[in-house]
Amino acid sequence: MTPTEPPPTPSAQTTPAAALSVEIHLVTTPDSGPYAITTGPDGALWYTLVHRSGIGRLVPGDQPTTHDLAPDRGPTVIVPGPDGALWFTEYQGHRIGRITTTGEVTEFTPPTPDCGPYGLAVGHDGALWFTEITADRIGRITTDGHVTEFELPLTGAYPSAITAGPDDALWFTLNQANAIGRITATGDVTVHRLPTDAAGPVGICAGPDGSLWFTEIAAGRIGRITTGGEITEFPLADPAARPHAIVADDRGDLWFTEWGANRVGVITTDGTTDSHPLPAPHAEPHGLTPGPDGALWLALETGALARVTRP
Repeated sequence: MTPTEPPPTPSAQTTPAAALSVEIHLVTTPDSGPYAITTGPDGALWYTLVHRSGIGRLVPGDQPTTHDLAPDRGPTVIVPGPDGALWFTEYQGHRIGRITTTGEVTEFTPPTPDCGPYGLAVGHDGALWFTEITADRIGRITTDGHVTEFELPLTGAYPSAITAGPDDALWFTLNQANAIGRITATGDVTVHRLPTDAAGPVGICAGPDGSLWFTEIAAGRIGRITTGGEITEFPLADPAARPHAIVADDRGDLWFTEWGANRVGVITTDGTTDSHPLPAPHAEPHGLTPGPDGALWLALETGALARVTRP
């Protein structure tokens, strides 16, 4: 679900790797595929199992549990909803799912068939907004299951991750259109093209500086866009790192997974980067989230979660 164009080869200055502590917690079989992860309202970590077609739950220090879905659902992104439940996208099942903290699952089908829901975020209006990768649409679903879809002014754009911005709008990556999109609650869409060709933006989050930060998986860069549309790009030391997901922490920094380099990286709002290898080989880090225990947690597609702490 990401582009394969070879990245350019920029150079960058990085600080020496900080003294991180990384613990690997096996939660499932290597072929189950932990993909995205979030902290739920119950103080547990919830994560999608994209290959097993399930949702996992882990309270730090306890044993993991798994809630299996119907086969071939392909759950991808998961977020805490405004109703005390967890919501997730089903990329292969073309549905939006809801799971209570006790494991009760409800599924909702958008009007457009085979739309490939992927990114998901809670909007300022109390609804959940999601991207439809294969339909070039942005969807909105209320907590009672009513779905509205908004068509994008592009075709083949591959809308991917989405996040609520500081300006009452939703911001999203357009992976194949090489752009960042913005949509208002009424469906007005603005598209901001990236300076780097074939950058392949994927992850996006709201930063502590009032801007949006995103990953460029094909260019090996981290991007920043202001709500006015001004874009800055920061090249990583390893242009083949393939940065995937990005999240802000409570210290004012932004963390990202380096899927192609088996590392976790961090960038400050002034553009200084740091990177640290994971102790599990070829772990395929994808999603990440601040955990309920104050640590950073990563979903590793090879069947584990990584717990990262720093001084």
